Amino acid sequence: MDGAVIETERLILREMTDADLDALYAVLGDSEIMRYYPYVFDRQRVQRWIETNIARYRLFGFGLWAVCLRETGEMIGDCGLTMQDINGFIRPEIGYHIRADRQRMGYAKEAAAAVRDWAFQHTPFRMLFSYMKSSNLASARTAASIGMQLTETYPDAEGDETAVYAIHFS
Repeated sequence: MDGAVIETERLILREMTDADLDALYAVLGDSEIMRYYPYVFDRQRVQRWIETNIARYRLFGFGLWAVCLRETGEMIGDCGLTMQDINGFIRPEIGYHIRADRQRMGYAKEAAAAVRDWAFQHTPFRMLFSYMKSSNLASARTAASIGMQLTETYPDAEGDETAVYAIHFS
C-alpha cells in the first residue's frame, strides 16, 4: 500500500519510509515521551523501528503508520496496529506516540480512533487492545477516549503493573 492509508479531518496516516528517520527520532528519542517504555531510542533503534514496520506492512498489511498533519504533511508521530504479546496472548494492539509539542491537542485520539475503525473494517479482528504501564495515565485516557475499557492488569517483566484496555466490534 503506497500513499495514504487513513485520512481524518486533521491527519494522514501513511506507511513509514526511511525518510521519516529524523521526524520519528524526535518522538522516540524523547526521554519524556518514552518514560514508560523500557528505553529511549537512539537513531539506530529508530531505523530498525521503521524497517520493522515496513516488514509488517508487507506481512500483515498493517503496522505502525506515520502520523502526519494533513495541512502540511509534517510527521508528528506514529499510530497503528501491531500484533503484541499481551499477558501471554498475541493480540492486535493499537499503539501511538505523538511528538511532545503536539500532545494534548487530540491527535492521538484522532489517529487511534481512525486505526480502530480501519481495523474493524479491513481485518478479521473483532476485538482490539491497547496496553501500557498503569502509571501512563495519558495513554490510558487515549484508549478510553476511543471506547476502550480496562479489562485486566498484570505485572510486567520490569515488575510494574500493566493495564490492558480493549474494545469489541459492535
